[in-house]
Amino acid sequence: MRPTQHPSNNDVLGAPPGVSIEECKPLAITRVIYERAGPAVWSFWEPSPEERAAIAGGALVRFSCWGRTHPPVSIGVDGVQERPW
Repeated sequence: MRPTQHPSNNDVLGAPPGVSIEECKPLAITRVIYERAGPAVWSFWEPSPEERAAIAGGALVRFSCWGRTHPPVSIGVDGVQERPW
């Protein structure tokens, strides 16, 4: 998947210290504040035709994050209401 611009984008994340821009390109993000949970960051991703076909065929979407751990995350589809687990 490739990161893509979204009308709500209001900031950009750069590469972490010591990582070149060739290894980690800037990522457009949207900073939001949830009433009950506080600040959060959204980024938007566009699957390639091959990825779309794999997802439609039942493939899972993988989330990767640099570092040793990450905070709780949510992955959804823009414009589709999330259902409780």
